[in-house]
Amino acid sequence: MTGPVKELRPPAPVLEIARRLEQAGYETWCVGGAVRDALLGIPHQDWDLATSATPAEMRKLFRRIVPVGEQHGTMGVLDSHGVMHEVTTFRRDVETDGRHAVVAFGASLDEDLARRDFTINAIAYSPSRRVLHDPYGGRADLARGVVRAVGDPRERMREDRLRALRAIRFAARFEFDIEQATWRAVVESAPQLTRLSAERVKEELEKTMEQVARPSAAMRRWQSGGALAVLAPSLARLSDRQVAALDRVRRPADVTHRGRHDGRLLARIALLVLHLDGREAERALKALRFSNHQAAWVGGLVLRWRQLGEDMTRALLSPEPVADLTLRTWARLAGRTRLAPLLRLAAAVWGAAREAGDAAPSAERVASVYRRAVRVAYRDPVELGDLAVDGDDLRAAGIPAGPLLGKILHALLERVIADPSLNTRDRLLALALEISRELRGRDDTPPLAEGH
Repeated sequence: MTGPVKELRPPAPVLEIARRLEQAGYETWCVGGAVRDALLGIPHQDWDLATSATPAEMRKLFRRIVPVGEQHGTMGVLDSHGVMHEVTTFRRDVETDGRHAVVAFGASLDEDLARRDFTINAIAYSPSRRVLHDPYGGRADLARGVVRAVGDPRERMREDRLRALRAIRFAARFEFDIEQATWRAVVESAPQLTRLSAERVKEELEKTMEQVARPSAAMRRWQSGGALAVLAPSLARLSDRQVAALDRVRRPADVTHRGRHDGRLLARIALLVLHLDGREAERALKALRFSNHQAAWVGGLVLRWRQLGEDMTRALLSPEPVADLTLRTWARLAGRTRLAPLLRLAAAVWGAAREAGDAAPSAERVASVYRRAVRVAYRDPVELGDLAVDGDDLRAAGIPAGPLLGKILHALLERVIADPSLNTRDRLLALALEISRELRGRDDTPPLAEGH
């Protein structure tokens, strides 16, 4: 169905690219997620275009162009500010194996829309004529709040197995239902999801955690539809409490920089592996092709929750104020930079516990302690590098390099955590010599260097 619509206001550079294509005689439409989101009233930065022009013809029209996916008809046109906009030739699928498609150019707009996944993504908008082309009823599905496959749902899933996960993400993101036939096709597709690369699964999982305000709905569908059991068996054992806790970590504030280290994103990922120990969590994430850094960061967070979670819970359930010494100890064990993420993780777990009717620290108590903990962690000495002396100072004082020196530095840190006022050079050097004398009597402790 084609008809007039209130102007959707694509960015000026997109309008200019479309104008140039149409003036050269090539039919051009805005397509995809930007059209869908504009109809929903959601701001969208990336407006894609579909056109009858082939990549070779686009090269003749645009001086600054990048072949981002030329074999599939997609070219990146750079505007005057150097921002790239994707323009894709109308195409139809010739062959697909569930992961990759072979496409042919020379298709019509309707043929191009027919190869798309869901009706809500198969709406085209002509910026020059200000009309929508909606042959599959996507606008009505937006109004009804339904994710529905274009045409035969089973065929759409066979063409690209990732569509099963995309259906779940779109439904969770927009709080839509999944149409029954489409859901049946998603469930039937689960055994074939092994055809997907780990990289594609990881990217879809990240998009879900980044884009969805309440990802518990998505993960419950990953579970009930069989996707988790097939794609990540160790994650399939996550509890209802873990799933509920996902909604307690706010959506990452900036989702435009793909792959960047975002604390909220990784906190949500950590909740997915919280039932595993630290090493198991790290292995599970590496199997999903998370970077070594991300996997280690999350694994460390899970390990520290296992080490400190019960102590934190008891401390915040107690009517007594949480002492600064306790907060410094947490910062020492968790690490200064990991204490805030650990407390956010804890807050999510406790929030889910309260929702289930279990005893857990109140949100007000958690917020108060969180603010104090972060302030203490960055104000007070909690790491070896915060000490007013270092190994060179101890060697200059006559303490030989080796295990003894390391033991003394750690002993000094424990003293300073208990009493930050001790963290001056003179007092620590005196304490270091005192601790050294205490240790000198042990058989495995080397003596002080000669002359001291």
